[in-house]
Amino acid sequence: MKMQGILLGAVLSIGVFCFAGFAEAESVATKPVSRMKEGWWAKRHAEKVELAKKGNVDLLLVGDSITHNFENARNKVWMKYYASRKVLNLGFGADRTEHVLWRLDNGEIDGISPKLAILMIGTNNTGLRKDKPELIAEGVKAICSKLRTKLPKTKILLLAIFPRSQKTTDAPRVNNEKANKLIAKLADSKTIYFLDINSKFLQADGTMTKEIMPDFLHPSGKGYQIWAESIESKVAELMGGNPIL
Repeated sequence: MKMQGILLGAVLSIGVFCFAGFAEAESVATKPVSRMKEGWWAKRHAEKVELAKKGNVDLLLVGDSITHNFENARNKVWMKYYASRKVLNLGFGADRTEHVLWRLDNGEIDGISPKLAILMIGTNNTGLRKDKPELIAEGVKAICSKLRTKLPKTKILLLAIFPRSQKTTDAPRVNNEKANKLIAKLADSKTIYFLDINSKFLQADGTMTKEIMPDFLHPSGKGYQIWAESIESKVAELMGGNPIL
């Protein structure tokens, strides 16, 4: 009996340890994390908080470097489609889902009520940490929930995570596609709308060219043009205006 008790205790201890490890892993993408020790990140965060305080935001862009660069490096596309729309760009290079959650909790959307939030996040969970699709989807779900809670009048256009890597069989591409199948289920077509425009960036055989994404991750000027054109009709519909032609 004593030996059985020892064995049972050992099994239970292992079970608790494994469960704790699983729970910790599951929380990585859904627990808000700051990058304030990085100077440029802290500076950009402070700038966005100040812009939010000024209000007058109709369109919110939320994401990582792919969204960040829309504002910084693709001015022709930005000026045509977004400059007149009272937009606040909350894209931050290298952010993962947990970093977006922290920013949403710390002033970047306080006091505003946009008509629409466009969200595209998760590729850095794949590329920088190799998160499983399920974990990425949980992170995206947490962001959507946060946006719904803090911006109850704002509709969300949830974009499929863009293709990553050149070929369809490359591991990062496969991981993002598996995550996309899961995050698509978050849409209810009432407050959250899912849109997958990934095929627009690719060749007929699914490969990616450097003309569209020079590093097989970040869009070129032409890539940003494709992006803006591909979502424009849905953006106009959800914002209650006419498409920009």
